[in-house]
Amino acid sequence: MIEDIKKETDKRMAKSVVALGQTFKKMRTGRAHTGLLEHISVSYYGSDTPLNQVANIAVEDARTLTVTPWEQPMVGAIEKAIMNSDLGLTPASAGTVIRVPLPVLTEERRRDLTKIVRQDAENGRIAVRNIRREAIHDLKDLLKEKEISEDEERRAEQDIQTVTDRHIADIDDISEKKQKEIMDF
Repeated sequence: MIEDIKKETDKRMAKSVVALGQTFKKMRTGRAHTGLLEHISVSYYGSDTPLNQVANIAVEDARTLTVTPWEQPMVGAIEKAIMNSDLGLTPASAGTVIRVPLPVLTEERRRDLTKIVRQDAENGRIAVRNIRREAIHDLKDLLKEKEISEDEERRAEQDIQTVTDRHIADIDDISEKKQKEIMDF
């Protein structure tokens, strides 16, 4: 019972860290990377489909992405989806290839992005702490029902705190790397 709570807590905390990593992947830095466009949805025969499922996304150079649709009629829909995204990018099509140049980030924009990274990291830490709080609450319930002893409950709380500390350290590490990536020109 205690082991189930620990495993479930660890799994949920790991998912929070992965979700934060995915959020950071979408964030624009000075360099072009394919993760920037992967979350964009394109209208594909009436249904919204992720861009990476209707086209090949590649890095042409440090400041340019290329999107090559698998079907010629998708060029217009992909251009429209990129234009309407919150990234502020302007695609240019040349036949079947869409080039997406990334404008140079200003110093002020870089600082704003690092603030956003810090805020997202704090939200990730809060999510991990909430999972810890729920797990400890579950342990307290087991103690009230006399299914576990106080010593077992205390040891389990310490184990959960260790797991929490590990995941928060992971979040801090991911955040530091992203901030450094943004501030490097």
